[in-house]
Amino acid sequence: MTVRVAAIVGPTAVGKSAIAVEVAEALGGEIVSIDSMQVYSGMDIGTDKATTDMRWRVPHHLLDHWLPSHNVTVSEFQAEARSAINHITKREKLPVLVGGSGLYFRAVVDDLSFPPRSANVREALELELEELGAAALHRRLEQLDAPAASKIEPANARRIVRALEVIELTGQPFSDNDSFDRYDSIYDLVVVGLSRPRAQLYERIERRVGRMLELGLIEEARTLADLGVGRTARQGLGYRQIHDSPDADQGVLHDEIVRATKRFARRQESWFRADPRVEWFDADEPGCAANLTGLFRRKLRLDES
Repeated sequence: MTVRVAAIVGPTAVGKSAIAVEVAEALGGEIVSIDSMQVYSGMDIGTDKATTDMRWRVPHHLLDHWLPSHNVTVSEFQAEARSAINHITKREKLPVLVGGSGLYFRAVVDDLSFPPRSANVREALELELEELGAAALHRRLEQLDAPAASKIEPANARRIVRALEVIELTGQPFSDNDSFDRYDSIYDLVVVGLSRPRAQLYERIERRVGRMLELGLIEEARTLADLGVGRTARQGLGYRQIHDSPDADQGVLHDEIVRATKRFARRQESWFRADPRVEWFDADEPGCAANLTGLFRRKLRLDES
């Protein structure tokens, strides 16, 4: 029997967490976080994790799952998330995936294949990255695999290094992995996307960043730096800006984090808009949670015995 899975996706600050708790509570579900940064313990303020009250109301999985010193791979996340889904299903509960990390979402629900890795090759490429910069490596990628380069931003050093690593290890273009072009879930999946008017979303982002700074984001980022934070966790919104400019004024940091978050939100929405399975709802619409609950109940046939 195919496992039934509900999913709520969308850009950061759109209001996924609060609506998801209402939906999961109504459906007797448990939430599996699909967020590449909320998996790290200690990264609480900057990732806007579910509150204690939310976690009491509905069980949450894959929050605080790894130390920030560990560079979590997509395949690791895939395995842990699928394990959580299986355990939830065995308890006859509904897994509700919630988050905005598009790659992690696809890795969990679709039959994606992941090329090999090599620590030595990656280390060599990262040394080149430090010496030459991301733009130079992106130009190299353009020469070796133009389709892959067109899909990776010149500033996205992590993805550029990964693409070059795969090309060196396999001798094949990184873009040859066409499993990403097929939206064919391994689950009985229903996906809802939450959106808001752009101006309203931007206002929510500005308020959220201001609140995070008031709650102590700078101190949290510094504490993590002292404890040791890995390459992946360091890229988290807010943390990266603070780590890169440790002496910057709070007002300057606020503006930098807001700009970066707005760019990220646009990329998130573009990613999910490309997925034909996503049905979109206005998060500000009255009764949004009830509408989602009804949709999941109907499309996943949850009232059937």
